[in-house]
Amino acid sequence: MRKIVILLILPLFLHSQDTSRPFVQGQLSGQWRNYFMHTANKGDLKDFRALATGGHLKYRLNVGNNFTVGAALYNSTNLGLQDLTVPDGITGRLSRYEEGQFDRLDLENDAIFLLGELYLEYKIKKHHFTLGRMKINTPMINPQDGRMIPTLVQGFWHRYKPNPGNTFQIGILNALAPRSTGGFFGIGESIGTYPVGRSIFGTESRYAGNTESDYIILFNSDVKLMENLQLGIWNYYVDNVFNTVYVKPRYRLNEAWTLEAEWLHQNKLGNGGNALDELQYFGQPSSDILGLQWLYVQNKTSISLGYDYILPGGQFLFPREWGREDLFSFQKRERSEGTYDNHALVLTYDTTFPVLKNDLDIRSIVSLGRHWKPSVIDAERNKYAMPDYTHINLDLFFNIKGLTNLKPELLVTGKFGNGDIPNNPNYFFNKVDMLHVDFILNYNF
Repeated sequence: MRKIVILLILPLFLHSQDTSRPFVQGQLSGQWRNYFMHTANKGDLKDFRALATGGHLKYRLNVGNNFTVGAALYNSTNLGLQDLTVPDGITGRLSRYEEGQFDRLDLENDAIFLLGELYLEYKIKKHHFTLGRMKINTPMINPQDGRMIPTLVQGFWHRYKPNPGNTFQIGILNALAPRSTGGFFGIGESIGTYPVGRSIFGTESRYAGNTESDYIILFNSDVKLMENLQLGIWNYYVDNVFNTVYVKPRYRLNEAWTLEAEWLHQNKLGNGGNALDELQYFGQPSSDILGLQWLYVQNKTSISLGYDYILPGGQFLFPREWGREDLFSFQKRERSEGTYDNHALVLTYDTTFPVLKNDLDIRSIVSLGRHWKPSVIDAERNKYAMPDYTHINLDLFFNIKGLTNLKPELLVTGKFGNGDIPNNPNYFFNKVDMLHVDFILNYNF
């Protein structure tokens, strides 16, 4: 039925693209997305695979010089490569990555349709206002493009750009649509739609469905302090749960070399999500992360060496449902959230080169990471029981001359456990001693 409705509405969208009226103009765009995933786990642990198709259809209607109305419908359809409702026979657990292509809260749902964007924009001089459902990109709340449907938000957003070197933003959110789900949730309701890990007492966390929070207030300033010094600040005020401030200074040494630092500080707000200790999401007083990164850029090549240390005293906690963590040590298909007293060092090499007589450009991103994790049996310092590991990523983006709308991508990830890991399959399954492959075929129009 939903497919029929879409087919009925589409001609109206196309018809409204009549540009004969000077102050009303419509634009239709979209993406057809095909996504193959495969995870090969250690030994007799179950391997998983999935194939999804879908994408999004977006329409923007410009009214005059200042107003725009936009809407986007998102879809992910399971092509049935494997029954993801069948768990691994040894651990009794489901896939980690493949189920995220669909509605992980209802894996029986083979087709998600989500009105993910529906907004009103108003632009005047150096101000840009947006109200409704939208896509935002911040260090901690972002689309995280590694699934069929990105994370989307609902609320109000204002961006003020007085000049090219300075930007100020403020947002108020009252709902999110986490990727790997089929709808929008209230702020507190959205926390726990992903796996909840362990409490500091070693038992399963119970904050899912029990977190009380009504809104998020975000603030950002990106200011040019000196000719070669830029300072970015983000603040996330999550009602009744926590406040997170992220500070990132960036100093350009010369045309090729840049030195960056980062500091993230969190503190508990209200009752951390619930008055009962056993139901709290943020049950600690505070947490801190310090990071440093060297970055070299020359022509189409960049090399970076990033280091992060989550200080002792409190877990770095930020809902995985809301986006990836844009830290110096981030690598696709893993994260540092849920740990403290954690070191990470990541070397990344990013370059673009032509092949096939310049008919094809390939952007290659290779990253090698060493992540020193606390013991998997220490629930207080290691929420998700992630072993100490080495992480290798190869990410290839293909730009085919003559087929500019077609954007293939291949990601190959290997994670390998280090040291003495207890002989328990739960510490390996979907975590380490595994290989993960993504092949994505995007067609943008």
